[in-house]
Amino acid sequence: MLLDENILLKYGAIVAEYEHGEEIFNEGGSPKYYFQIRTGIVELNNYDVDGKEFTQHILFEGQSIGESFLFADMPYTVNAIAKSACDIIKISKYSFLKLLDENPEISLKLFKLIAERLSDKYSMMFTLISQEPESKIKSILNYLKKNSNHDSPFTYEVPLTRKQIANLTGLRVETVIRTVKRMANNNKLKIRNRRIFC
Repeated sequence: MLLDENILLKYGAIVAEYEHGEEIFNEGGSPKYYFQIRTGIVELNNYDVDGKEFTQHILFEGQSIGESFLFADMPYTVNAIAKSACDIIKISKYSFLKLLDENPEISLKLFKLIAERLSDKYSMMFTLISQEPESKIKSILNYLKKNSNHDSPFTYEVPLTRKQIANLTGLRVETVIRTVKRMANNNKLKIRNRRIFC
């Protein structure tokens, strides 16, 4: 867990349950809570004017959701959608800011996380402007694996579908399928029971 659940609960946090597909917050909404995933998977996304989805980020157990908007005091620029059944710890903005004020070590931990995410975003942006599909996919897989506890080759099961990888990279699903097969044939990843391992 990013922040200790007991401290969050002490300051008035609650655990909210979200069903698969349920919206946690939406683009244009005003940030009123700090959110931290206890269980489940959350996707941050946008839609272009034609209704095409673009996935900005996939978040997992222990990660926080949209905390930078609380500090910027600006509307959300993304939607947060539960991609599985989720238990999410949420605490009001007022109580969360009080918690940070009274616990400066937690503030430092959170600001470090925000800086790391910003750094990752810069790296991803550079890779995603590449025209090479394999580079885009490899970048996403490396990012996900880096944030897991799997160091050995082919031990990390990628928790994304081909469609989600396409949404994250801006590629077509068919291109992702072809590229992943080619990467498997070149021993850059493994496919077991239609799941990707890197």
